[in-house]
Amino acid sequence: MPPTFGLKTTPMHLPYADIRRVWLEADEFPQIRDAWLWDHFLPLAGPKNGDVLEGWTLLTALAAQTTRLRLGLLVTSNRIRPPAVLGKIASTLDVISGGRLIMGLGAGGTQQSTGLTGVPGPNPAIEEYAAYGLTLVPPGEGVDRLRETIEILRRMWTEEEFDFHGRYYTLDRNRNAPKPIQQGGPPLLIGGWGNRMLRLVAQYADLWNISGPPHTDFGTLADRIHRLDAECERIGRDPATISRSLQQIVSYDDPAATRAIVREAVGLGFDHIVLSLPRPYPERAVRWLVREIIDPFH
Repeated sequence: MPPTFGLKTTPMHLPYADIRRVWLEADEFPQIRDAWLWDHFLPLAGPKNGDVLEGWTLLTALAAQTTRLRLGLLVTSNRIRPPAVLGKIASTLDVISGGRLIMGLGAGGTQQSTGLTGVPGPNPAIEEYAAYGLTLVPPGEGVDRLRETIEILRRMWTEEEFDFHGRYYTLDRNRNAPKPIQQGGPPLLIGGWGNRMLRLVAQYADLWNISGPPHTDFGTLADRIHRLDAECERIGRDPATISRSLQQIVSYDDPAATRAIVREAVGLGFDHIVLSLPRPYPERAVRWLVREIIDPFH
């Protein structure tokens, strides 16, 4: 089976009108199943004082103007919003979108070694979180907090009222209405590559996402797939019940190179490819994407 495809527009150094243009065009092409934003407040590349639009606000605006695309953040940082606040935001957006939200989640800002985040140089979350009064936590704590968030979200989306008393979060008589349109809540995508994160993916996720080359080489991708399969087998889950999603930057100058990466990724077992568009976006960018990258696989 050929993979399914999504696209990602990174709202950094770009005006809202350009992002809106691409999303409205993508909504017209059924070859694009879903569309994604990110969850950062400062640029990760280019001028440090450049524009960055907040992810969930922008996603809501785009959800209200599209009719078909599944949509989400790739991925939401669990370190920015309290879990129950995030659950309310996501419930509202699922209603606004008519049940099209995919809940993309990641551990968020943690204390990482230089270059480990896939961005050259020091961990960019250090500057970003300091600027916005947020705190970095050790990776293990980040995963444990994410586990509690997932439980809170699922209970908010399915239960009328509940208490939650975890190690990091406490809720008393949480009530969340309206519920998401999607029965049981939006499907859960978890982004990450570490062993602890893959254990979480095996236990909870409907989709798993990881970045492709140059951020992650094919040897590492293959190793992470095998690790996820092993974690699924350990808990008795069929690995085939988790969609494997690769985020891949597109080359406008060499689409054949992008197609080759996608082909190799599909050979490894990835069934969903998110094509990340570099800025600036050309006119009819989605038409080009479908013609040069997606249609050859169908």
